[in-house]
Amino acid sequence: MSDTSVRSRRPLVRSLPVVPALRLARPSDTWFKPALSVVAASAVPHLSLLAAGRLDLVMYTMAGSLCALYGHGLPYARRARAVAGVVLGMAAGLALALLAASLTGSTAVLIAVGALLAAAQKVLCDATRIGPPGPVIFTFVSSAALFAPQRLGQIPGHLALTLAAGAVAWLVAVAPALLRREGPERRAVARALAAAADRAEDPGARTRNGAAVAVHAAWQCLLASGRPTPVRRSLERLVAHAEAACAVPRPGGDAADVDRLRTWAALTRARGPLPEPPPAPGSADGLHGIDAERAELRTPAGRRAARRALLRRLGPGSPLLPVAARTLTGCAFAGYLCAALGVGRPYWAIVTAASLCQASLTLSWNRALQRTLGNLVGVFVFAAVLPLSRTGPLALVCCCLFFSFAAEALITRNYWLGSVAVTPMALLVLEFGGTHPAGELIGDRVLDTLLGAATGFLAATLVTNRRAAGRVELALDAAERARADVERAHSGQGAPPAVRDRARRALTASLVELREAGDTAAGEWRQRALPEQRLLAAEQAGHRTLAATAQRRGPTGHAPSIGAE
Repeated sequence: MSDTSVRSRRPLVRSLPVVPALRLARPSDTWFKPALSVVAASAVPHLSLLAAGRLDLVMYTMAGSLCALYGHGLPYARRARAVAGVVLGMAAGLALALLAASLTGSTAVLIAVGALLAAAQKVLCDATRIGPPGPVIFTFVSSAALFAPQRLGQIPGHLALTLAAGAVAWLVAVAPALLRREGPERRAVARALAAAADRAEDPGARTRNGAAVAVHAAWQCLLASGRPTPVRRSLERLVAHAEAACAVPRPGGDAADVDRLRTWAALTRARGPLPEPPPAPGSADGLHGIDAERAELRTPAGRRAARRALLRRLGPGSPLLPVAARTLTGCAFAGYLCAALGVGRPYWAIVTAASLCQASLTLSWNRALQRTLGNLVGVFVFAAVLPLSRTGPLALVCCCLFFSFAAEALITRNYWLGSVAVTPMALLVLEFGGTHPAGELIGDRVLDTLLGAATGFLAATLVTNRRAAGRVELALDAAERARADVERAHSGQGAPPAVRDRARRALTASLVELREAGDTAAGEWRQRALPEQRLLAAEQAGHRTLAATAQRRGPTGHAPSIGAE
């Protein structure tokens, strides 16, 4: 029986883990960057409003300041454009929320607007692949603004504050380029070298997939970095070494190779000069190929292709649309249920439900556990710090800045740990507009959290992402086509080096997409069984093809025919 005809039986209801969802991970190697950025971006407008005696306007400046959380994995040229887009998107969402709040006082209408905004923000963030922290910040800002008193005449001034704070956030995001222009590229390449060392030390499916993702991310970062510089040329050669080490690992690993890769990773991540490795097999192809790809991305045809890809992710048939439907359903249920139980401003329930609606049921379950635990612990932290925050306006500002830092510092360990700091920060923001009874704030937040988590997970259960399996089929077809392209490009001497290397990178990207699609679909329920044997065979064949091309490329980049695997 062929691989394509084998289908595994999957249970209707999957096992939903508890302990793995709450287990702490190692912190990100750049955890301090978003943490310091958001503090720097928030401190300027916060202290300016404190000096002006208008801390009641903090909510509007905070909308702009939180934009500093985005784009930290991008090269600075791309980051400048991405953060500018985030600021404009944040202002657009806030404008719609303020307009709705000024035109109606109906809680039912405001909840409907909040749910629609949350769904739109979810699908746009996923389609543009803006990265962490994703749509939750947009939803937090727009949902809170929906239930704040507002008049039409105030909207231009409030939006001006958001854009001014967003400008500060943009400056904070791009300012490190003055000190270390290739910092993001160096970190991406260092991760690829470290992943290649792990792969060389312990060849296996786990390290293979991790190395493929890291190498692909490094190439993408270099592609987006702008014009080549001597430093970027050296980084490209290092990625070529990492790619070669990932493609042809030796059983048991070579201690000298592993140590060399780890040393290169440490030197690349540091501020000193880059290591100077010997030429990697096929490295000439890599440099020619990335130059050609970089040039193509800047052509009108390349820009049109990028726009078409974005429209496909937003158009009919996109696997993102079921997740948007989940978000809309969960946020609406959460908001209306809280309103029925007497919560006057149920925006936190909307934010909680929006944060739970992930691409699969398993991911939604994990987020429900993490969000609930983090918020419940966070309200106790808020109760403990509230007396200190009420000693004066400066103390309140300092407490908010501290929790902003703590949230970003802890969230890379686990989402629930970051939520422990997010919850008191969000509650303290309400204090800028005036003091509220502590019991009422805590009680409403606990109720909002529990109802938002329950309704969000219920929506994830009822609105099944049946397109997840279809995404796997598309990814399988794309991986098979990419593999055939690599074999065709390497089967003779006719293909230019740029074409050969581009085909290899396309195959790596297709394998990364295939693994992501498979993991997402495996966490969903009530869908047709996945072609798991075909998926495994496609991954293995793709990595065999990458290994074969790496082994047979000589210093000039030529390779004999690979033949059928």
